[in-house]
Parts: sequence; structure tokens; C-alpha cells
Amino acid sequence: MAASASLLKSSPVLDKSEFLKGQALRQPSAVSVVRCQPVSSSSLTVRASSYADELVKTAKTVASPGRGILAMDESNATCGKRLASIGLENTEANRQAYRTLLVTAPGLGQYISGAILFEETLYQSTVDGKKIVDILVEQNIVPGIKVDKGLVPLAGSNNESWCQGLDGLASRSAAYYQQGARFAKWRTVVSIPNGPSALAVKEAAWGLARYAAISQDNGLVPIVEPEILLDGEHGIERTFEVSLKVWAEVFFYLAENNVLFEGILLKPSMVTPGAECKDKATPEQVADYTLRLLKRRIPPAVPGIMFLSGGQSEVEATLNLNAMNQAPNPWHVSFSYARALQNTCLKTWGGRPENVKAAQETLLVRAQANSLAQLGKYTGEGESEEAKKGMFVKGYVY
Repeated sequence: MAASASLLKSSPVLDKSEFLKGQALRQPSAVSVVRCQPVSSSSLTVRASSYADELVKTAKTVASPGRGILAMDESNATCGKRLASIGLENTEANRQAYRTLLVTAPGLGQYISGAILFEETLYQSTVDGKKIVDILVEQNIVPGIKVDKGLVPLAGSNNESWCQGLDGLASRSAAYYQQGARFAKWRTVVSIPNGPSALAVKEAAWGLARYAAISQDNGLVPIVEPEILLDGEHGIERTFEVSLKVWAEVFFYLAENNVLFEGILLKPSMVTPGAECKDKATPEQVADYTLRLLKRRIPPAVPGIMFLSGGQSEVEATLNLNAMNQAPNPWHVSFSYARALQNTCLKTWGGRPENVKAAQETLLVRAQANSLAQLGKYTGEGESEEAKKGMFVKGYVY
């Protein structure tokens, strides 16, 4: 632990110039090999990524005090569903207009340290013709990229799924790095009502580990996200039990794949009852179970725990995060929210140019609320009724 701490302390926060778009691809330096001499004739080889120092800097930048991640990586199809909810057609121009609204919100970088983008957005410009990656960098926000290819049925399981996208991931990651991305995101899911089966848990953990190793090999900090879905009537104890199993598998395979723990970020689900459970949990109960999970499973070397909201209401997600930050944690405990940052903002905009300023102000209100929650200083006062509405969708995919 002391070694990990000294490594983190010696690594300065990433300077904006280090993730400017268009930086030439780095040529991997000579690989350093450490050989152990076990009793058997075989030897253990430990491989160090040529990007190790940069990965640690990037992770520390994203996991900086009072800041978290804006997840705006909805696929074009899911973005279309968001636009349809306010009566807009799913066109590239409308997607561009909405994404421009998000990234150009004045002062967003005060509360947001990283933005996860969909591939279209990584290469997209704003309505004014400025590259979105450049806008983020100017706001001191690290650009990230969703790299998975979505969920598909897992043969031999109990109606469960696995996440595809490892094929060609190395070359895609190299291209994303060159375009200015500095971290990646891969979402797989585990369903409690469907078991979860040992096969599904192992597949999720192995896929995440391979993705993480490939990402680090190409300069991208991997966000490791095994989302335990809210679907179900189970209580908080069952969620806790499944979470312990899932995270044990995830870290076993991360270690097996020689992933640098100081150069990753996690995106776990909070430990809550199932969405259809009659017994609701208070923020204090959610914090207690979730922190107990983290302390039993997550090494202190990991710099940032960036929670997903998973269909909680905007206020609920913020209250739960705040409860987790009432005492110091070994890690930066923060947020990586999509709907819990964007829901009221989207409805305020409604696709009307005259509403852009008001919508951006709404986004900043939510971002600031979660910034305060990361610091343990959120009170929940003055929240709108819209922000208190739940957003759970059964069998949610994107």
C-alpha cells in the first residue's frame, strides 16, 4: 500500500497539453521484463506498459477533488430515444446540437473532470465548427470513449448476456488515443433475477480484464464497469452478496491480466435493493453497504470509484453519493452519471435554441450538486420535483 501511495504522490496531475487532440501515436518503448526464479522450471513474466506513468496521471486527473464524470456516450439509437422524449427526430444535426449544449456549458470543468463520448462525438464538431475534443480540453475535461460493442445473449446461460467488442479493440484504441481520448469505458451487466450464473459472472469479469489490459497497452485508462442491474424484487442484502462475488472475480482476472491498478477507474453500481423491492433503503444504508463492499474488495491502489446512477432519480443518486463521503475513503469516491446529470437538462432544452442557456444552467446545477456530494457537503435543499423523479427502466440497454 505504501508503494502504491508513493507512486500516486509522485505523479503530477495531467496537464491539458498532454491530451490535446491529434497527438502522434507514441511508439512503445522497450518492454521491461522481471523474471522470478520459482522452484519449477517455468518463470513468471511481468510486463509493464510503456504508458504506465501517463495512465496514473490521467486517472488522478479524472479522480480530482470535487469532480466527476459526465457520461454522454449514449449510442445513436439511445440518443434517439432521448430526443424522441422531447419530440425531436434522431438526426445527426439534432444529436450534434444537444452534445454541443452539454460540452459548452460555461464553467463545466469546475465540476466535471472527464466526459465519456460515443465514437461519433469523439470525431464530431460543435454547431459552430469547433472540435468537441478541443472544447473539452479547454474546459480542463479529459475526453473519454465508449469502446464496447454492446450486449448480446450469452449462450449456455440463464437468459443472460455478455459484452462484445474485444475483436479489433487494440487498433481502435490506438486510433482513439490519436484522436485525443485518454480513457475508455466498457459496460457489461449482471442480472440478479437471472441468477446470476457463475458462467455470466466469469464472462463479465474476464471480458473486463481483457479490455482493461488492451486499453492500458494503448494509452487509455480503462473504466471497469460490471453493472449489477437494479431489476428485481430482491433486498439490499442480496445485492451486497452478489456484488462481493462479482468484484472478487473482476479483480482476480484484472490481476491475471497484469492490469496496473493505479491506472484504472471503477464504475460500480451502488449497493441498493432491487427496483421492485418493497423495502426501500436510506442513503445511510446504501452508503454503509456500498462502502463495506468497497473495503472488502477494492485495493487502495485504485485511484477512483466513479459510481453509475443506474436509473436512480437525480436527487437520489446525489444523496447516496453524499452519504458515502461523510468520512475519508482510501479512494476518490465520485460519480459517472448520464441520466442523473442530463434528465432535467434535456427536458429544459426541449430542442429549442432559446432554451439552451436555461438548459446549461440546469446541467451546471446538477453537476455542482454532485461536486458537493463528492466533498460530502450536499444538503438536497431547493431541488426541483423533476430532479426527484425515478428513472429506472427494466432491462435497460444502450
